[in-house]
Amino acid sequence: MFDVKEIRKQFPMLNDDKMMQNKKLIFLDNCSTTFKPQCVIDEVMNYYVNETSNSHRGDYDLCFNIDQKVLKARENVARFVNADVDEVVFTSGTTMSINLIAYGYGLKTLKKGDEIIISEAEHASNVLPWYRLAELTGAIVKFVNLDEKGRVTANNLKKVITNKTKIVSFAHITNVLGYIIDVEGIAKVAHEHGAICVIDGAQSVPHIKTDFKKWDIDFLAFSAHKMCGPTGVGALIGKHHLLKMMDPFLMGGGMNVKFDKCGDTSYLESPAKFEAGTQNLAGILGFGKAVEFIKSIGIENIHQHEVELKKYMVEKLSKYDHVIIYNADSEGGMLTFNIKGVFAQDEATLLNSKGIALRSGQHCAKILNDFLKTPATVRASTYFYTTKEEVDIFIDALINGGDILDAYFN
Repeated sequence: MFDVKEIRKQFPMLNDDKMMQNKKLIFLDNCSTTFKPQCVIDEVMNYYVNETSNSHRGDYDLCFNIDQKVLKARENVARFVNADVDEVVFTSGTTMSINLIAYGYGLKTLKKGDEIIISEAEHASNVLPWYRLAELTGAIVKFVNLDEKGRVTANNLKKVITNKTKIVSFAHITNVLGYIIDVEGIAKVAHEHGAICVIDGAQSVPHIKTDFKKWDIDFLAFSAHKMCGPTGVGALIGKHHLLKMMDPFLMGGGMNVKFDKCGDTSYLESPAKFEAGTQNLAGILGFGKAVEFIKSIGIENIHQHEVELKKYMVEKLSKYDHVIIYNADSEGGMLTFNIKGVFAQDEATLLNSKGIALRSGQHCAKILNDFLKTPATVRASTYFYTTKEEVDIFIDALINGGDILDAYFN
């Protein structure tokens, strides 16, 4: 394992002087975004202070050096998820990555009556692009039934998939309940019916080991900012032959071989084909450094730490009848709950008054409300820098924190 207190020293946002509501900041919203270690911040700042230039746009040392550093970042990402370097497309994050699949692959291949299968537990970024694709092509969006706990299973997928199904798209770990699905088994079912398997890895890649090749999935999307990297950058991992046949989502500088007055245009090979215009170069370099940082800690160690904290929270809070826990046995590190008789956002406001930052509402998973039978929930999500002491402060505030009105009148 690792020394959490030593790791925390590398994060400026975890300094003791960071306050919220005149209380020491306790950050439990790591599913939304994560803090950045100094090495990532330094990498981004170094680009702006010492290395500013464009990539693939100049025949001088600065530009060449950035080309090499972008390549290194791409290699880091590829190794981290066990993909080939030219299977890594840099995007602005998970949302753009899934949209790129929908427009670049789906719009080119789907026709009226084809099926896209998702689940009720999906984030908006893995729902709305498919709705739009269905509108444009005449395809149909279908939902696989969740099991009694809220999981997507290969067996339930078998009940709804048909030979008309062309795309199956699920979150590896959902952002509300945190169950880990059997990606390999689901990909197998999809392929048996001639469909591709898309995996939203926003909540999984930062927390558990990812193996793109072994699982035989077709596309994987994830974001840097959820794994200690900068905002506004992420990756789409796609199989060679799929990226090759896809159309680019954006056209412009840097992604073409030639174009002329007659409209004759040809594009570079992937991944350059999908990276039109000047990329978020500072973000890409920070992304590569974040991957190195995560690897130095060990993804298995990270998952183990989160599981231990989750079990600890469940054990402590299960003693109280007024605490409703929706995912006590899920494998992810998030705890989703409500307090009986208290609206979720009121509870989050009360906790905010005590310096505790966490998420409340629908978490961009609006369809899941019907399954949970509640309009909103509160979510506490940890990461490898979260301490047991912080969890104790959170639990004490939750149980002994007083009434919501205290947040406004104290």
